[in-house]
Amino acid sequence: MTKEQINDLLLKGQFGEYQGLPDMIETHISWVFLCDQLVYKIKKPLHYSFLDFSSMERRKYFCYREIELNKRLTEGIYLDVQPVRTISGRYFIGGNMGEVIDYAVRMKRMDSQKQMDVLLMNNKVTGSHIRKLAERIAIFHKKTDVIFQKDIMDVQKKFNDLRDESDFLGEHLNNNCGNIISSAVAASGAFVQKNKALLGARLKAGFFRDCHGDLHSRNIFLLPYPQPFDCIEFNDDYRQIDVLNEIAFLCMDLDAFGREDLSELFLNCYNNLFPSMKTEEDRKLFVYYKSYRSNIRAKVNSLRARSAIDDAQRIPALKEANKYLHLMDGYMKMLRI
Repeated sequence: MTKEQINDLLLKGQFGEYQGLPDMIETHISWVFLCDQLVYKIKKPLHYSFLDFSSMERRKYFCYREIELNKRLTEGIYLDVQPVRTISGRYFIGGNMGEVIDYAVRMKRMDSQKQMDVLLMNNKVTGSHIRKLAERIAIFHKKTDVIFQKDIMDVQKKFNDLRDESDFLGEHLNNNCGNIISSAVAASGAFVQKNKALLGARLKAGFFRDCHGDLHSRNIFLLPYPQPFDCIEFNDDYRQIDVLNEIAFLCMDLDAFGREDLSELFLNCYNNLFPSMKTEEDRKLFVYYKSYRSNIRAKVNSLRARSAIDDAQRIPALKEANKYLHLMDGYMKMLRI
């Protein structure tokens, strides 16, 4: 669907049996419509190097893929795929009449106040929450598919991509971000080359698995039993990773909230249930993965700042990019000690 069609759907469309005007959240790859009890998610017609939603058939395929993959970790959230139809210039989600012009993932609307990031901001995440979450993720990782074919050096290539943002961030942030990025990229290359054998051994040992891929606090409900959702469906490579890479994202996120205590608790509980960090070399690799994850968050926020339409959007994105740059730098310094 086009942006104009989405606007018409929002203002004049019919969302199943819902009669009201939904709220809409726009992400970089989707439009999400929030009704009273349901959520409808429509994928944008995009084509990037890592994502192809360019045709309606591909968007339909990835709608079903999203449901299939997320049902591995959720219960009762992901419902089905609904057609988006048009009749005489009007738009409908669901039903049997009219021309199908796109597809939407239909989901149960959850209580946003129970999202983990909201609870963290309000200091309401407890040790019990963390232990239950660690158990949920460990059980999932034990059951999910093992990956034995993988380019183990691709993490270095993805880390290096942050260099593309160096000039932009250097122009908009009054700090030493250019040196931080170049230093981190050099240290990353040295670390990955030094630990190539370790990465190969972990691949052979079955520690690379078909994971969630985007495991951070904004993608987890604590209800109080944890429900991770919104895993990566659009690119298998981003999801089929070392389990330490997966949990490093969540632990880095907890560190970013200033909750290193919860980060360490999660790591210890998870590792007790699914021992995947057994040596000092494994622990250093985990720290590297945390640096990699903060690197990615810095890049994402830099891209958001680039595309911002005004300072109200740009300034918070730059602030977040700055935070993650320094978090990345701190992790890399730990590896140099």
